[in-house]
Amino acid sequence: MKTHEYHAREILKGYGIPFPPAGVAETSDQAEAIARELGGKVVVKAQALVGGRGKAGGIKRAGTPEEARDAAAALLGSSLKGHPVRKVLVAQVVPVSREYYLGAVLDRSAKRVTLMASAMGGVDIEEVARTSPDAIARVSADPLLGLADYQTRDLARAAGLAGDQATAFRSITRALYQAFFECDCSLLEVNPLALTEGGEFAALDSKMVVDDNALSRRPSLAALLDPEAEEPAETEARRVGVSYIELEGNVGCLVNGAGLAMATMDVIKLYGGEPANFLDIGGGAHIDQVRAALRILLHDPCVRAVLVNIFGGITRCDVVAQAVVDAIAAGEVRVPVVARLVGTNAAEGRRILEGTEVVLAGTMTEAAQKAVALAAATAAGSAAGPAATGSAGFAAGPTSSVAAGEEAGG
Repeated sequence: MKTHEYHAREILKGYGIPFPPAGVAETSDQAEAIARELGGKVVVKAQALVGGRGKAGGIKRAGTPEEARDAAAALLGSSLKGHPVRKVLVAQVVPVSREYYLGAVLDRSAKRVTLMASAMGGVDIEEVARTSPDAIARVSADPLLGLADYQTRDLARAAGLAGDQATAFRSITRALYQAFFECDCSLLEVNPLALTEGGEFAALDSKMVVDDNALSRRPSLAALLDPEAEEPAETEARRVGVSYIELEGNVGCLVNGAGLAMATMDVIKLYGGEPANFLDIGGGAHIDQVRAALRILLHDPCVRAVLVNIFGGITRCDVVAQAVVDAIAAGEVRVPVVARLVGTNAAEGRRILEGTEVVLAGTMTEAAQKAVALAAATAAGSAAGPAATGSAGFAAGPTSSVAAGEEAGG
């Protein structure tokens, strides 16, 4: 779950991280009043759950309260990278002598929280990592012992800091780590962390991403969820109880189990395709959930074929198959569907799908190859003009069936 900047800054202030004075406005008049209280020179920042707000025109400087009002009027009600702007943060401008980056991320490969610091703050840290990887210092906190003092010294030294500035930087680093740990974050960063002309640090921007799985035990953080700022598909997925992440490919994936979902995405890429999404319906999904999952992935206009890959355990293959058939009958599915069903009630599931235009596959390899080929054919047909379709809107073609006793090869 992403949080708005104004939420993240309030949380981090509670841990002792310094921020310049600011206020949140929902109208241009409120922005003008806040700017007047802060002395007139302010920066007006659109509150939208996207990165690169400055490059997208979502951050405007103002030298007077009237300019702040005009800046807020231009941002409020607008759209930033497709996300609506309903609030702006009006923050006092501080004189900056240098900008740093400080962040923490859950490093799954190291199985630890990794903290990063750089003297190249205020810019896209991903670009810094790509072009100047040595400019980013990294330390990994022990999961039992936490962040050690020598590690905070290493980060301060790598950032080129010494004396009182190094001491202050180390204090902020410890506070960031504590906030990361206690808020169950997967990402927490301050960029830029500015060193002012007066020699003090001020966090000018912050980003917080909280692990969705922790929200049930962090009600104060769960309350910060902004459904209107999320992608509608992600909001719907959370409502119906499935895991969904939209990607950039054209093969929609409907799978049970996160590991199988990742493997499905891998095998699609292996055979030259691109997955359009990660979608895990979980264990024990019922018909309505499966149909909802289909609607969610098909909302993406880039989807040209759907691969249903089910390894039935608690989830029953016949339930998934019936949901697919019902969705087709209701006209909800207008692209080719490939299904590979193995496990609980697999034979019954395949029987339900036989006679429909769903293409059955016996192995994950076969399923991926067919889905990739059908997606390419559908895309080519869309580019060339209307293609021959069956009653469900699928590209006409042969349907294969799989014997009930066939094993689930990979």
